[in-house]
Amino acid sequence: MTAVMQGVRVLEVAEHTFVPAASALLADWGADIVKIEPVERGDAMRGLASTGVAVVPDNVHALLEHSNRGKRSLGLDLKSEEGLEILYRLATTSDVFLTNKLPSVRTKLKIDVEDIRAHNPGIIYVRGTGQGERGPDADKGSYDSLAFWARAGIALGAKRPEYDLVPVPPAPGFGDSIGAMTIAGGIMGALFHRERTGEAAVVDVSLLGTGLWAMGQAIALSLLLNVPWAPPAASALASNPLSRNYLTKEGRVLAFTCLQAGKYWPDLCESIGRPELVNDPRFADHPSLLAHGGEAVEILTDVFGSATLDEWRERLADFTGQWTVVQDTLEAAADPQTVANGYVQPCETATGHPFQLVAAPVQFDEAPAAPGRAPEFNEHGDAILADLGLDWDAIIDLKVKGVVG
Repeated sequence: MTAVMQGVRVLEVAEHTFVPAASALLADWGADIVKIEPVERGDAMRGLASTGVAVVPDNVHALLEHSNRGKRSLGLDLKSEEGLEILYRLATTSDVFLTNKLPSVRTKLKIDVEDIRAHNPGIIYVRGTGQGERGPDADKGSYDSLAFWARAGIALGAKRPEYDLVPVPPAPGFGDSIGAMTIAGGIMGALFHRERTGEAAVVDVSLLGTGLWAMGQAIALSLLLNVPWAPPAASALASNPLSRNYLTKEGRVLAFTCLQAGKYWPDLCESIGRPELVNDPRFADHPSLLAHGGEAVEILTDVFGSATLDEWRERLADFTGQWTVVQDTLEAAADPQTVANGYVQPCETATGHPFQLVAAPVQFDEAPAAPGRAPEFNEHGDAILADLGLDWDAIIDLKVKGVVG
């Protein structure tokens, strides 16, 4: 893989997943990420195992690894003058300053745009927030389950009309990881703009804005019709029998999305061993098929329920329409397409324990990026300080004062 971000340095003052995962992507692509962690405890993500949000094994903190792979860590007290001076010195050597601190915290810590650019006018300043940089809730914190999932309309968009419960996010850091891709793209665009014009941009990405973008088509329709978006009930989908799910004999789910139902109906009938349905006048063409969609659904429900998933994989192997098997995460990781494209990559913790991470979703020159491991807290502190020109006596003095880890 071509390390397209090689030579770029990112200075990160951020915790949890949303913003750190953005620089993790850049690290996969070759950037040098210097992660500043609170000197007294490290990134709050390191303690997430005790919150009850997810089961995190003792030997591999998979959530931390996902969002901090390939970085260098320095524990630093930004509330002290000496710690802040070190941060400023690091900023002078960096291309990008990346943070998820709220406006009031950035002001208090003296790490806002004007503070950082006083030491490096050409630095790209990147802010990841919950609800955006302006408005009544700009200075309120949030999580992806709130700003991205609930507030942006995704939770209700995913709610089934036949059930009362509003669904929770499908995975830890779901909106965070999507938002991180958005931040990474914004950083790369800002770097390109600076190279072309010499202008250093301020980049803003929020969980709310990312969620609204993900719901963009539904929101556009809602505003046009003045009706809140809601997914259709299962009964409303019966008109197109090739755009719905079917259960196999053992209860597995086959998902079909053949929007041109009439085009694929003959091929499907051959694949399922029911060629007589091709000439059935009820299903003779696309309009007829949609008009008698409920009847076609009943037939297909019985047919698909008569055989196992393995049997349907074989029978539908040459079907030209669009379909897939609904899979769990272990199956998705072992999917032949996942394996062939290197979408999951091997990694090792600092202690040498093997595990696997999902690779960066963008590949360059037809090769997946191999992720590095997340750093131990303050693992690279001494080396980072030495690179700034501090001798060992000065570093020891800072350690004794509690300025650095």
